[in-house]
Amino acid sequence: MKMKKVTAFMMTAALAASDLAGCGSGSEKQVVIYSNADDEAVEAMKETLDANGYEGKYLFQTFGTSELGGKLLAEGKDIEADMVTMSSFYLDSAQEQNNMFLDLTFDYKTLTEFPAFYAPITSQEGAIILNTEMLSENNLDRPESLKDLTKPEYKDLLSVTDIKSSSTAWLLMQALVSEYGENGAKDVLKGIYENAGAHIESSGSAPLKKIRAGEVAVGFGLRHQAVADKKDGLPVDYVDPKEGNFSLTESVAVIDKKEANPLAMEMAQCIVEKGRSELIRTYPNPIYEGEEADPENMSAYPKVFPEKLTVSLLERHQELSEECK
Repeated sequence: MKMKKVTAFMMTAALAASDLAGCGSGSEKQVVIYSNADDEAVEAMKETLDANGYEGKYLFQTFGTSELGGKLLAEGKDIEADMVTMSSFYLDSAQEQNNMFLDLTFDYKTLTEFPAFYAPITSQEGAIILNTEMLSENNLDRPESLKDLTKPEYKDLLSVTDIKSSSTAWLLMQALVSEYGENGAKDVLKGIYENAGAHIESSGSAPLKKIRAGEVAVGFGLRHQAVADKKDGLPVDYVDPKEGNFSLTESVAVIDKKEANPLAMEMAQCIVEKGRSELIRTYPNPIYEGEEADPENMSAYPKVFPEKLTVSLLERHQELSEECK
């Protein structure tokens, strides 16, 4: 019995020591970060945090855009994360519904106005992507517009993403609706889906992966990824569609929790102030004052959708897409 009492005492003492250690600056509670970012952005953010003293002080978990957006809307402040990097339109809608984000406590100067509760970290544009070898082998013309993708010559050689599962497809949808109206967009999208057939993907990066592998000749995806592949010498090229290069921003926000982890705000500031120099190499659109785009990376037809981007608008466009399948 003495041994049991001693053991119990030692365990209690060890737990108490552990609790006290947790209050010290050397072992802060880890910041939980949820993100919908691409691998390139996640790697850049991790490298930035690690290089600035935060290695081992955070847990990074990635989700699809729709999945993370659903969690933000459903869970609000009760979400496990302390900080998120997420498509800005989802952050806007989550804040409107749940009032769940803190105003950022650090200063930043963007080229366009953003709300006080998030700061943009990337801007991503859509474009038509090509496998140059397959174009040649199949005697295919280079498309100049999204409407060109409805031509019979691209039947079963085209890959696009389903807007219900990835926001990448929303860049295509915005271009079609802006140029042709909702009814005209339906006509074009029906032709695109017919040509894509089994190549309507659930992942935003899937069309580019099929382009790289030579499974299809043409696709729609994120412009910066095709630019990088072309520079790396892959048989990949890109076309800025005449309907426009529409863009989506992803931003960092801090959850307004009852027991907020102060490191979350510090890390958000670190990513914005220290990480942009790395992020802009992959995502070349300028966001902050003083940033300049490499002229070689600038799109030919940058455009902004005339309506504010919201989850409600996304859902409307998702319904439009479903009608075209």
